[in-house]
Amino acid sequence: MKTILIVDDDLLIRNLVTSLLMKEGFKVIEAENGLAALELLEKEVCELAIVDIMMPVMDGYHLTTEIRKEYDIPIILLTAKSQIEDKEKGFDSGTDDYLIKPFEPKELIFRVNALLRRYGKTGEANIKVGSLYINKKSYEVKIKNKTLMLPLKEFELLTFLATHPNQVFSRGHLIEKIWGLDFDGDERTVDVHIKRLRERFANIADDFVIKTIRGVGYSLEVL
Repeated sequence: MKTILIVDDDLLIRNLVTSLLMKEGFKVIEAENGLAALELLEKEVCELAIVDIMMPVMDGYHLTTEIRKEYDIPIILLTAKSQIEDKEKGFDSGTDDYLIKPFEPKELIFRVNALLRRYGKTGEANIKVGSLYINKKSYEVKIKNKTLMLPLKEFELLTFLATHPNQVFSRGHLIEKIWGLDFDGDERTVDVHIKRLRERFANIADDFVIKTIRGVGYSLEVL
């Protein structure tokens, strides 16, 4: 289930957009201003953000710029400002799309799905789970200002689990996804790599854990 962040100081708009998206099967989290949105993004993995422009504390332009610095997710600016200069400023700040209030509910859904498909085809470059930040392009793993360079298979295993937080995967499934169908070793290879990952993060990770689900497999769980 994909998670979408809605940022708007208007409770009625947040409720409307939340209702629309939940009917389409999305999980929705809400923030009433840009600062609250950034705090949520530190805790939640989101696939898309819908951001109002005129908000207290931090406006939508500033929030879009800040999101672009840390996260590789599509952004839709949802706003009453329709002047071409406002649109230009929005795209300059890094938004992917722009929708004027009042809007047609179906149009919002079309745009959300289109952006998710576009980003899904290219693949997300960054993954964030709690304090864990993974850059799939540079193969860097960052946690609490520390940068780790992991062996390739450890990196791929961690990335796969972090891409699907709180989901349980069998050893066989992990072997297929990380080592491939033609792998001629046994499932204990997964156990060895999980053990190494746990050792690497043992003293620095306090908001996620790789859990053993007895008789099933492993899950990266957010605490």
